[in-house]
Amino acid sequence: MKNTTLKQQLKNKENTIGSWITIPHQAVIDIMAEAGFDWLTIDLEHTSIDYNELQILIGFIQARGMAALVRVSKNEEVVIKRALDAGADGIIVPMVCSAAEARQAVDYAKYPPVGKRGVGLNRAQRYGYDFEGYKSWVSNHLVVIAQIEHIEGVNNIDEIISTEGIDGIIIGPYDLSGSLGIPGQYNEPIVQEALKKVEKICNDRQFSMGYHVIDPNVELVKEKNKAGYNFVAFSTDFFFMGRKASEEMGKFNL
Repeated sequence: MKNTTLKQQLKNKENTIGSWITIPHQAVIDIMAEAGFDWLTIDLEHTSIDYNELQILIGFIQARGMAALVRVSKNEEVVIKRALDAGADGIIVPMVCSAAEARQAVDYAKYPPVGKRGVGLNRAQRYGYDFEGYKSWVSNHLVVIAQIEHIEGVNNIDEIISTEGIDGIIIGPYDLSGSLGIPGQYNEPIVQEALKKVEKICNDRQFSMGYHVIDPNVELVKEKNKAGYNFVAFSTDFFFMGRKASEEMGKFNL
């Protein structure tokens, strides 16, 4: 079975750094692994990655010793079940705005009696050869992250992190700023005020708190660590590639 320690790191509020995968190719995984990330999240919400590519990418990530997370397309039973049956180490569930929605995500991820997940036999269960082992692994190691990306989620943050089975939260800054009427302007005071509310509650409760730092700038990650964010998604595969290419090409007098 999988031997990930991410759930324990979240429980202990240890610092980890991951990134976002949007390009479905083994070379991208290998390059990101060489860079030293702790975990990688495959994005199913805003990419064209299909289920077959998802399962292959999960295997590549895990083979390189990283935790393979999936940001599912929505808080929906079949979407979550398929991602987990493909063998993901955990899920990031978008647009969680209430305790009821957090509970729904846990229900879809966990087997009875904890949740309501249906039983299937796929890669995660070793195609039927080790369902009992996988069931035990789900209880002890499966990671469920609630993505807070709406002001309603911010206002209900205390109830969300109190939901049994939620291992951490991660801020989606673009959609959070959008919910406040200023999409992409996440440094504006109204957005920063919302972040301060999340930070205070999570830090007071010693609850794992994440943030997706979009810009590939390590100083921004350090700032988030100082604010108490211990589960940081550092940019995306295409931003790393695009930013470096643009910087180097900009040195020519073309």
